Amino acid sequence: MEIKKRTVVITGASSGAGRAIALQFARKGDRLFLASRNLLVLEEVADECRIFGAEVKYREIDVTDYHAMLNLAAAADEFGAGIDVWVNNAGVLAVGAFDETPMEVSAQVLKTNLLGYMHGAHAVMPYFKKQGKGILINNISIGGFLAVPMGAAYSASKFGLRGFGQALKAELADYPNIFVCDAFPAFLDSPGIQHAANYTGKHLKPAPPVYDPERLALAIVDLADHPKKEKMMGSVSVLLRFSAGLFPTLTQLIAGTVIKGYLKRADPIPTTNGNIFTPVAYGNAVHGGWGIPGKPKAHRKYIAGVAASLAVLALVKVFGK
Repeated sequence: MEIKKRTVVITGASSGAGRAIALQFARKGDRLFLASRNLLVLEEVADECRIFGAEVKYREIDVTDYHAMLNLAAAADEFGAGIDVWVNNAGVLAVGAFDETPMEVSAQVLKTNLLGYMHGAHAVMPYFKKQGKGILINNISIGGFLAVPMGAAYSASKFGLRGFGQALKAELADYPNIFVCDAFPAFLDSPGIQHAANYTGKHLKPAPPVYDPERLALAIVDLADHPKKEKMMGSVSVLLRFSAGLFPTLTQLIAGTVIKGYLKRADPIPTTNGNIFTPVAYGNAVHGGWGIPGKPKAHRKYIAGVAASLAVLALVKVFGK
């Protein structure tokens, strides 16, 4: 029996998590429509997906352009005679003290990370309603629960996405076959931080443990196969969500202390706008090259450390009154 090919749209498909997600859907034999600002790299990703036998189309798209997103949805619907899955994934990061980060940069982070996802949802939802079915997947990150000091606009966008997803789920209660699925991965071994706008004047790297984007890609495909309202990816994301919910003030204090401590020791580099306004030509692979494979076993010492810290915090909260 021939398995029905799904039509899957993926934004931000040229590198990191988006590239891994595209390849994973290609392995499933789905029909793909890929979008990104980097057309040359997108062509490479499309060729890689075709190796697995996937039908692929791609388009140079900036998710901040609402009319371009409308055109993307129309083209994808025509390509696949309907749209089965839409993955909102395109995102950018700016790091630096809020008052030292140009306001136009912070605004662009919000336009990309928050409005870009809203543009995608707004473009595809009429097709889902016409079909009576569809799956919208928002790749949000643990940043939707844990605010990132020195990343105010990024945090605002991720908290906003979590609220947007919750509101949209409630609004679609009368459409049992239209699903909104929010994914919350922990820190990933992707090129994202190399592409980030950086106003700290210091070399940046992700805090360990970081997870393999392939694990996120598998989780996203699983949401497409078995949709549910939200999915935490990685034990660390669960622990950080718990910590931020139970001990918000203390968690933020610790996060700020860790980041400021790292920046004092980090090597100096020039400030940069990164890929905020235009795509970059370097580092458009799945992995960022941090050398951490992302398997739970490899992160056991970090998970144990976070768990032990939370246990101590819980005791302090209970007995320290």
